[in-house]
Amino acid sequence: MSTHDLYVKGPQEPLWQVPASGAARFSWEYDDGRDRLLALYQKGKDKQWDGAKRIDWDLEVDPYDPLGTPDEAMTLYGTPHWAKMTDRDKGELRLHYTSWQFSQFLHGEQGAMVCAARIVESVPDLDAKFYSATQTMDEARHAEIYGRFLHEKLGMLYPVNDNLQALLGDTLRDSRWDMPYLGMQVLIEGLALAAFGMIRDTTDKPLPKQILAYVMQDEARHVAFGRMALRDYYRQLSDAELKEREEFVIEGCYLMRDRLRGVEVLENFGIPKKEAEQLSEESEFLHLFRKLLFSRIVPCVKDIGLWGERLQKAYLDMGVFDLGDSNLDLLMAQDEEIAEQLDRERFATEESARVAEVTEAIEEGAAS
Repeated sequence: MSTHDLYVKGPQEPLWQVPASGAARFSWEYDDGRDRLLALYQKGKDKQWDGAKRIDWDLEVDPYDPLGTPDEAMTLYGTPHWAKMTDRDKGELRLHYTSWQFSQFLHGEQGAMVCAARIVESVPDLDAKFYSATQTMDEARHAEIYGRFLHEKLGMLYPVNDNLQALLGDTLRDSRWDMPYLGMQVLIEGLALAAFGMIRDTTDKPLPKQILAYVMQDEARHVAFGRMALRDYYRQLSDAELKEREEFVIEGCYLMRDRLRGVEVLENFGIPKKEAEQLSEESEFLHLFRKLLFSRIVPCVKDIGLWGERLQKAYLDMGVFDLGDSNLDLLMAQDEEIAEQLDRERFATEESARVAEVTEAIEEGAAS
């Protein structure tokens, strides 16, 4: 079935074309490179995996409860709308919210793939080109996986959110080579990591947990790459140039914060947009969700050297300033370990099952 047949509402345009600007840069220096970045490149090669094989696609998904979302986490919970809904209606709402979330993950991953390819083209250093080439493949794999989950398990997609599309457009139109790093590696990837992590750590459904854990293992490397490259480069910039980047971060963070309401879902259930926005703003769970979603962005922005007065004020306004002291390295290490532990548990179980099956066959053969 065509993807367009699965959209709850068709995209505004079937093919979004973003005019590209900036130079393609070639480096003739093939010997020297930053050891840390080359080590990350080696890790990127070593950690490639096949989403068709590593993930157990035979696992069933209940479309009316794909993530095991508790009632209290639903925006309409406790409202007159919720009181009028049947169990079937609530299941439909869970399906739509999951479709909306994973659709934005899918669209964001395609954007990340395009941005990674742009970095290969435009970054001046060969070691960064090497790593970005591995990231481009990672993002292609992620888009493939999220697309398959939406097609095969949910059977429903939502178009790209307007604010996500705006940030992607701003990132890609900018001719400065560092902006795909800043827009994608720091803002979009950082926000996605936090969203992935919240679902990974709360869902009791094995298939989405696998998908998110394995994608996050890749994304931890991507954010490390962005931090490393931008921290080195931003030390060389003037105050005026740093302020320009900070303005981009401020605007991007407000866009991303306002993206996270899922108003499109409530509109699809017949709730007027203005009321849907108000209900979303009043949701206690959404307030907590929003703050946690910046847990990866704020410490990263501070780490790369963008911490001017206006940016700090913006984070105070958003209520996320205190996240600047979060231990980003610890979070990334945990992402790696959770994926590896999941592999150990899954494949040890499968190996035990195979051993038991062989033993049973041998015993049956001896008894016959």
